[in-house]
Amino acid sequence: MKNENKIKWKKKMNWRHAIPFYIMVLPGLIYLLVNNYIPMFGIAIAFKRMNFAKGIWGSDWCGLQNFKFLFGTKDAWSITRNTILYNVAFFLVGTIAAVLLSILINEITRKRTSKVYQTVILLPYLMSWVVISYLVFAFLSADTGFLNKTLLPALGMKPINWYTDKEKWPAILILVNTWKGVGYSMIIYLSSIVGISQDYFEAARIDGANKLQQIRYITLPLLKPTVITMFILSVGQIFRSDFGLFYQVTKNSGPLYEYTRTIDVYVYQALMKNSDYGMSSAASVYQSIVGFILILIANQVVKKYQESSALF
Repeated sequence: MKNENKIKWKKKMNWRHAIPFYIMVLPGLIYLLVNNYIPMFGIAIAFKRMNFAKGIWGSDWCGLQNFKFLFGTKDAWSITRNTILYNVAFFLVGTIAAVLLSILINEITRKRTSKVYQTVILLPYLMSWVVISYLVFAFLSADTGFLNKTLLPALGMKPINWYTDKEKWPAILILVNTWKGVGYSMIIYLSSIVGISQDYFEAARIDGANKLQQIRYITLPLLKPTVITMFILSVGQIFRSDFGLFYQVTKNSGPLYEYTRTIDVYVYQALMKNSDYGMSSAASVYQSIVGFILILIANQVVKKYQESSALF
């Protein structure tokens, strides 16, 4: 009896010690509830013929009719192709650039200099796509752009009408997206590199390994779990695209649609033209379900070959 009372008292004390931590977590939980979970009731719009006079629950059910828009349109193949291929390219190029930058910055011995470089590289990530679009326009404008007015004439080349030349935009979008987002990824990889024990590098130096060999046989293998985690998270977003990148940066130029219009941009254009909220909701539900399934598949594949790197 005495032992039971002692155990209960310990549990009560443990609960009291945990209260501050629960209070600390509470704002985040409230945010997730309000921003991520309560809006999930709106999924019903994807299966309804939306009528605002009747409200969400009063509107008529239409089954899967709203989903036919994405698959029945003549542009279904091109917008799906663009969305997937761009995301694959963004991950590959972004990962290589972020890992390379994180390794280079880690080699900087002066902390103040390292922080300056980190800040400069991270700065574009903190800018909105509206600001980025104007910066890109300052380079690519046919009449006043830096490339047409300064760089191309200096190289003896003719000016290019960038916002109508669709074949150049895959490279431009990959470059702009990498420049903007590489800072965030770099911080993640840099934190992983900093966490590597210096004993490995010291042992490698004793064995006569140069800097490139240390990077190849120590840094890169130990970065593998982080790269795999980022890969799994990226797979879940493969059917989504950054609206600001594909709409703002391209200035919604019609001649570029074949190479720049993705699922998100197409849905937005259709929504603005037809005010079909059921269709736009169906597109979001479709992207979320496919992304969830792809995350499960990617995680199982990773788990099969390297269980310690899987998310769950």
